This record gives sequence, C-alpha cells and structure tokens, in this order.
Amino acid sequence: MEADDAVAHGLLEGRARGVAQVAGVSGTGGSAEWRRASPTVFESPFLDWFTRTHWLSPVLVLGPLASVLAVFGVRSAGWAAAGWAVAGYVAWTLAEYWIHRIAYHGSALARFGGRTQWLVHGIHHDHPDDPRRPATPPLTALPLLIAVVCAMWALGGTGPGLCAGAAFVAGSMSQELVHHHLHRGRPSTRLGRALRRHHLLHHYRDEGTRFGVTCPYWDYVFGTAGSRPGARDDLGG
Repeated sequence: MEADDAVAHGLLEGRARGVAQVAGVSGTGGSAEWRRASPTVFESPFLDWFTRTHWLSPVLVLGPLASVLAVFGVRSAGWAAAGWAVAGYVAWTLAEYWIHRIAYHGSALARFGGRTQWLVHGIHHDHPDDPRRPATPPLTALPLLIAVVCAMWALGGTGPGLCAGAAFVAGSMSQELVHHHLHRGRPSTRLGRALRRHHLLHHYRDEGTRFGVTCPYWDYVFGTAGSRPGARDDLGG
C-alpha cells in the first residue's frame, strides 16, 4: 500500500503536459504553478463567471433538490423507496462513467470543435488544481439532472421515479465532493487513497483509461482499468 500511495503522490509531479501557454499564466505545463492556474476562458467577465464555482456549490444547489425529491418519493413509494434509490444510484454511476468516457474524452463533444471539449473538460486536465474551478458549476449540470429526473418520473411513476431521481442527484453531488477531495485533499482512508490513486493515474498516466471517479469498478467491467504501473515506471517528464 505504501508503494502504491507513493506512486499516486508522485504522479502530481509526473509528465509535463506540453499544453499551450495561456496569457497571464506563468509556469510550465505540468508544474504545480500551472496546475493551480485559473485562466480566463471568455473575454466577457459575465460569461467567465459562469465557468467558476465554489466547491460547496453542489451541496447548496443539489442537496436541497435531492432532499425534496427523496421526501416526496418516500411518501409515495413506502418501503420500496430503498430499492428504487439503489437503482437510481447505480444509474448515476453508469452515467458518471459513460459521460466521462464518451462525452469528455470521446468524440461526442469533439464534433462541436476542440474548444468546446476543452471548455467542458479539457481545461480541468490542463489545470486540475484550479482553486476557482473545483467542480462543475451546478447551474450547468442542473438542466441535465432535471431532465433525467423527469424521465425517471415519467417512466417509473411518482414513488419509484422520485426516489431514483433523488439518488441520481445525490450521486452527482457526492461525485463533485469526492472529486474535489481527491485533487485538493489528502485522503486518510484506504478507500480514499485507492480512489485518489486511480484518478491521478487517469490524469497523469493515461487519460484514455480509468474513467470512474467514484465508481472505479466500472473500469474493470468495461475494460478501461489500464495497466498497473510499478513504482519504477517512467511517468514521463
């Protein structure tokens, strides 16, 4: 475990990304200063404001939504609420994995141009420790989450749909919090260190693998877990 954790922390000083310099951002690609940079992406301060958020924003926006859905769902579903909540959470983990794999790193967003893909996710890989972009702005994710909840409600009815929707929204919120902790914190539990190592390998070893942030098990199911690096592997530079 100590060797594995050392590899994970060593990845923070791993390969230089070699990305183009952004005006006003000093440091070289891959350096700590570069990773913490928060470049302006829109000339309009108003538009640029929407690309930034506080790490607690998901709790303040998605937490109440998940709570309201859960209350009304449990009232209607009764004892079956727990089962539907589990189903909703499983649906979220699959969404987390496939959105990360297909939309963020696949061709879905690339069809709209490289800049679109960079704005949505590429900027996070170029500046993963940006303190002003620690999470997806909730107002950006909210329309998609509401659409998913409405679909679950329409397909499953009030009780099942709202319970599953509550778990789906809670899963999205928890993913943002866990993701922030993996980058900005120092996990102390065995599970936390394993998740951090898995995610940092995605960032600094191979961006084409390890798409599950809170659900790395899907990487093993779908064959994207990547090869296990050794402590002496060349991480690039």
